[in-house]
Amino acid sequence: MLLATIDLAWVLGKDARTPPRFLLEIDLLEVFGQFLLVLIGIELLHSMKLYSAHREIHLEAVFIVALIAVARKIVVLDPKELPEGTLLGIAAITLGLTLGYYLVRRSRFERGEPDPETKA
Repeated sequence: MLLATIDLAWVLGKDARTPPRFLLEIDLLEVFGQFLLVLIGIELLHSMKLYSAHREIHLEAVFIVALIAVARKIVVLDPKELPEGTLLGIAAITLGLTLGYYLVRRSRFERGEPDPETKA
């Protein structure tokens, strides 16, 4: 995660220093993909922190990491190079992960359990 953050900062800093200064002439989708990679790393570290503190796996965090990973894949994909049906498969995965996240959150709320985000 540290290397991905450094790489993202390097790409942005290098482009901001080259003439014309402070005008970013980079591939925005590539930078956004790198940013999402850093976000995935942060979420994984947060999940590990919660696990080490409470010795339980929080499904919400797992679903969030998976959704961010799928979103990153969608951002960096070129749909013209994909075989037929791949986008439908990605949509089905996204729908399944979203539904799973919703059901886990709803069951936690119905049981009256505290939100793990506020405990840590």
